[in-house]
Amino acid sequence: MKKILKVVVPLLILAVFIGTFVFLYLRSLPKEVVYDEFEVTVGDISKTTVVTGKIEPRDEVNVKPQISGIITQIMKEAGDIVTAGEVIAKVKVIPDMAQLSSAESRVRLATVNLQQAQTDYEREKVLFDKGLVSADEYDKIAQVWRQAKEEKNAATDALEVVRDGVSRSNAKASSTLVRSTISGVILDIPVKVGNSVINSNTFNDGTTIASVADMKDLIFRGNIDETEVGQIVTGMPMTITIGALQDLSFEASLEYISPKAIENNGANEFEIKAAVKVPASSKIRSGYSANARIVLSSVSDAMMIPESALVFDGDDTYVFVNEGTGEKPSYVRKKVETGISDGIHIEVKKGLKRGDKVRGPQKITEE
Repeated sequence: MKKILKVVVPLLILAVFIGTFVFLYLRSLPKEVVYDEFEVTVGDISKTTVVTGKIEPRDEVNVKPQISGIITQIMKEAGDIVTAGEVIAKVKVIPDMAQLSSAESRVRLATVNLQQAQTDYEREKVLFDKGLVSADEYDKIAQVWRQAKEEKNAATDALEVVRDGVSRSNAKASSTLVRSTISGVILDIPVKVGNSVINSNTFNDGTTIASVADMKDLIFRGNIDETEVGQIVTGMPMTITIGALQDLSFEASLEYISPKAIENNGANEFEIKAAVKVPASSKIRSGYSANARIVLSSVSDAMMIPESALVFDGDDTYVFVNEGTGEKPSYVRKKVETGISDGIHIEVKKGLKRGDKVRGPQKITEE
């Protein structure tokens, strides 16, 4: 037994040694480099860009009160459809004490003037009826009396407007009723019953009672990089995609390119606007994020190859064409002239013909 072990053990050690040596030798041998191979095909290529932006109404109007006061009633809510002139809310007037005092003083003065004019008119009328004064004198006194009455009515109306926000003579056009100035959809009502509001004047913009917009007239608004703005013109078609609506897409037409750049994170961008053609069945909300796809240039029936097959040497572009006739490829470097690219395929204008096979990136083999 011992004799057998003395023979077997050295043999096993020798076999392991020889196996390890052979394995390491095979690993050290250079492996054949294998490349992907692409065929030159003919097709259509489009160079596109995607602009991120949002959908919004072309015109959004802020409805504001004509007087200052307190909201006593709100008749509408966000999402309601309104027509121009329809009442949205009511305002209770909180009069300005200086204006109120001035209006009351005007009424008192108008009352005194009217009483005096009334007395003068009655006296003049008695004399005129007796033929003691001329018609011209009588007409002058009557004119003063009529003017005094009109001034009293005007002063009373002014007092009622300052005190109550409405006068008896213009009740239908009451400034306490906040009406929509356009027809459309109410996007927002930022006030509540009991809130104080002020009217628009020289010193402030006033309180917004509601925002109203025509949701049938929408635009896409976004920013495009300065490197691409020179390739677009007004009237270009665009495809708008809204991800929030299960990738809903529809057509748009570019109608505005800003003449001035804005800086965004260190890059210069230009604002663009496009008229959106929304189907009547689609319910689009203001402020949806959207992407606009713009075709900057395109070519039909172009010879093309994957862009990864290109090799650059200085200002020149090359590809390696397989000119071998057997199973083993034989690649020859050829200079080519390229055109537009869609990021995956690139147009080849010169240097190749349809059906040529070009070398691609090296294949990675798993060991």
